[in-house]
Amino acid sequence: MQQFAQNAVFWVEVEKIKPNPFQPRREFDAVKLQELADSIRMYGVLQPLVVTRKEIAREDGGLFTEYELIAGERRLRASRLAGIGQVPVLIRLGEENGREKLELSIIENLQREDLNAVDRARAFQRLVEEFGFKHADIGRKVGKSREYVSNTLRILDLSEEILTALAAGKINEGHTRPLLMLSGRPEQQTTLFKEIVYRRVTVREAESISRRIAVERARKRDFGADPELLALEHELRERLGTRVRIERLEQGGKILIDFFSKDDLRAILSLMKENAEKHPGESFERHLSSGAEPSASTPEGAVPPGAAKPEEAEELYSVKNFSV
Repeated sequence: MQQFAQNAVFWVEVEKIKPNPFQPRREFDAVKLQELADSIRMYGVLQPLVVTRKEIAREDGGLFTEYELIAGERRLRASRLAGIGQVPVLIRLGEENGREKLELSIIENLQREDLNAVDRARAFQRLVEEFGFKHADIGRKVGKSREYVSNTLRILDLSEEILTALAAGKINEGHTRPLLMLSGRPEQQTTLFKEIVYRRVTVREAESISRRIAVERARKRDFGADPELLALEHELRERLGTRVRIERLEQGGKILIDFFSKDDLRAILSLMKENAEKHPGESFERHLSSGAEPSASTPEGAVPPGAAKPEEAEELYSVKNFSV
């Protein structure tokens, strides 16, 4: 009888099925849910839900049956949307405890690849915090390595804004690694996140940017004796609206300008042309060496306050010594 109950498909009224309090999945796309409801309305539920069954005594001495969902939350919600009265279920016999229900839900969803990265990480976190699982234990349960579980849990170190975007599919799981590399630098992390979302930065490009930011951090420690070079780098970054890095070589140096598309490159070129049209009598070299916009109050030939002396600028920062 037990084996029969586990393998047979039963039809159960939708209103008799309680949600699983340990359901790891939290995000349900409303459009896709409606599409599934339309399909169920036309063809019915093709894959049974998995439930447990419990007999509960009434006050009058009678019994009534209650079902608790283990797997199939999306199908159950769509069935309700479709107005379906009964759904097919597989009944698991036995009194599973909370841990077993959570395990079953996680494993079932992982096997179907129904969990997004955030829901999966939070489900793993519950196994750790509520049931004392080790990362290796979780890995064995879900057929993954300990490293996979640990890396998945690290996702939860990201801000809620980033987690929301990840759950919604605006960024993918591969983007979390370069973002996590900037955990100690929230401003840069937020900037990179926005570039990923709005500029469609790939995972490889995001990793390259993260590594470059780490290098820049080390450079700033080494540039204490060269603050003007950092100031020039900052001004170029502000004017061009993208990351700019100046690298000194034994003779001269080079300027590295980030861009993510041909449109970005055209925009940078357009900015340079606009600047040349606004200041036809001044060269790009002068702007780079002065580090300041000329103003009406600065006499021609005078050096603006805080700018490098002409001979020093010529020697150190002449554009002739740099390559773009």
